[in-house]
Amino acid sequence: MQQRSEQLRTEGKTIAFVPTMGYLHEGHLSLMREAREKGDVLIISIFVNPTQFGPGEDYERYPRNIKRDFQLAQEVGVDIIFTPSVPEMYPAGFQTFVEVEKVAENLCGISRPHHFRGVTTVVTKLFNIVKPHLAIFGQKDYQQLVTINRMVADLNMDIEIIGLPTVREADGLAMSSRNAYLNLEERKAAQSLYRSLHTGEELFRQGERSTKVILQEIRKIIEGEALTQIDYAKICDPQTLEDIEDIEKEAVIALAVKIGKTRLIDNLILEGGV
Repeated sequence: MQQRSEQLRTEGKTIAFVPTMGYLHEGHLSLMREAREKGDVLIISIFVNPTQFGPGEDYERYPRNIKRDFQLAQEVGVDIIFTPSVPEMYPAGFQTFVEVEKVAENLCGISRPHHFRGVTTVVTKLFNIVKPHLAIFGQKDYQQLVTINRMVADLNMDIEIIGLPTVREADGLAMSSRNAYLNLEERKAAQSLYRSLHTGEELFRQGERSTKVILQEIRKIIEGEALTQIDYAKICDPQTLEDIEDIEKEAVIALAVKIGKTRLIDNLILEGGV
């Protein structure tokens, strides 16, 4: 892969890259279509990264369908699919990790303390292997996007990072590979995440600036469903991801909620405050 990418760069080609863990859905495909427009060569990776899963999480049962992934990738014009194995990415004796501090500590960093260390390490490795000029990520994983932006800036990586808006199902549920875990009853309960975000946005539009007040209404909607258990519901500064008490200019509402055994995340950016 490194040799192929170096050859493409020597030929003056712009490499656009979309890293994924596979089980592709429309959210992934939207990133690939944008990358297709922006680059001469579109490369994606499919790798379920074990170092970003904690003990007892769903690494072993994470949905996989490589044959379907290849078909969908070809349909949107992917040029190269990079599918390394775990021993190739983490050979015997591996002991080096990339860790971003403050922006990775709140939100998912509280209940998944080693998650972002795994993400930033594998993304760094993929950047070094694929050698892209630009890489595209979805805003559904907002904390991941902020963390990768911080890492790229801090380590002087010569890569443009582009974030694209969350792609949603017709019922408002943010597209995620983990949606496949939900049964019909859980799927109905999961719609409360988007409803609560929409309510929070409406309160903001009406002039409410107290995060305590907005979060009370958000929690009320989610907790109104019997199958939900909130991991966190927070309103943060969109750059630092620190909790804020009052919204001055803009903010991000960030949620992580367990629906049955499935943990889903979602977010919404509030803009236009005074």
